[in-house]
Amino acid sequence: MTPPTSSVSPIARLADRWGAPAQHFWIRGVPPRCPVEFDEELGVWNVYGHHEAVAALSDPTSFSSDTSRHFLPDPGAYDSSGVLTELDPPEHHTLRKLVNRAFTPKLVAAMEPWIADVTDELLDSVDGRDGIELINDLAYPLPVTVIAVLLGVPTADRALFREWADQVFRTAVPPSVNGSEEQTAGIDASFGLARRMTDYFGEHVDDRRRHPREDLLSGLVGAEADGERLTGQALVNFVQLLFLAGYVTTALLLGNTVLCLDTHPEEAARVRRDRAAVPAVIEESLRLMTPFEVVHRVTTRATELGGRRLAEGEMTALWLGAANRDERVFPRPHAFDPARGSGPHLGFGRGIHYCLGASLARLEGRVAINTLLDRFPSLRTDPGKPPVFMESPEISGARTLPLLTARGGRG
Repeated sequence: MTPPTSSVSPIARLADRWGAPAQHFWIRGVPPRCPVEFDEELGVWNVYGHHEAVAALSDPTSFSSDTSRHFLPDPGAYDSSGVLTELDPPEHHTLRKLVNRAFTPKLVAAMEPWIADVTDELLDSVDGRDGIELINDLAYPLPVTVIAVLLGVPTADRALFREWADQVFRTAVPPSVNGSEEQTAGIDASFGLARRMTDYFGEHVDDRRRHPREDLLSGLVGAEADGERLTGQALVNFVQLLFLAGYVTTALLLGNTVLCLDTHPEEAARVRRDRAAVPAVIEESLRLMTPFEVVHRVTTRATELGGRRLAEGEMTALWLGAANRDERVFPRPHAFDPARGSGPHLGFGRGIHYCLGASLARLEGRVAINTLLDRFPSLRTDPGKPPVFMESPEISGARTLPLLTARGGRG
């Protein structure tokens, strides 16, 4: 099924050239056949509708986040303690209380001048070139520097952190409850990566226990809520999650926002004239090109979703990117329209698992986009070097994004 030619958006026309994952049919302007449908091959219920995704995300009693036992060959070998995204209440609430204080609006807002300085320093290092590679030059190093400094780990290890993030999202195969050789190999690689990350962050955790500092990692080591503390593997797991999620969300958000503006020059001209529109541009890019495309839930009891009957113990894949283009909720869903307002998009999720670092990601995005517009009167993709997208169906965004600056001219 293909959309009518007259309704094809600029992004839809370019999706194949960019190498957007085949599973992301909505980025190509194609609507789902129905809001909820069963995938026989994967053994998973795909949820594409906005109302249906919200219903599942808002009901942790019926839709559990503890899904590892359905995908792993040996679930007992995996310790999910501290992995906030895989916990249900009451464990989730306890952990969330422990870490919420690190991301209060006041504390995040106070970081803006420093984030602006980091952004300027990164772009100073590429000053004078005819172009930049947005991901390597800014979209990757900015959030990884921010989260590394917050945690108190060496920013000099940025290359190592980038290697880890690339490995996490390397597979192009969606998870299947039926398993496959490729999935098993990917899981083995993930366990190997997790061990390396555990060793790295474990050393820093042990150091903070002996020598506390004024950083987030020290705060997490000493934090207490309801008489509970993060200890052992749970603490290291949480730090790993915080680090990777903090980097990936902002890196993809920045690249996707630039691509939305590049493919819609009228909106780019408008936001250059009126910088107050930058937050709305970011929100619309989160809707149209959602960084984290899918989250999984497993049913804890028989339930109904989108008119379909799901039995207990069935896996659901909630495709947030598709839900964000549900025409029942978003008129002209494939259009890039910042004037529609922030609306109920699911770019940062919904419910108890709403992204912990959403306010920080928005701040980094706003500062970075404004700085790019300040520095480069002309900024566009390079016709000879198109963006290359990440292959993983779990995320949407560029792995490389070459841009021509004003020095390169418009040709």
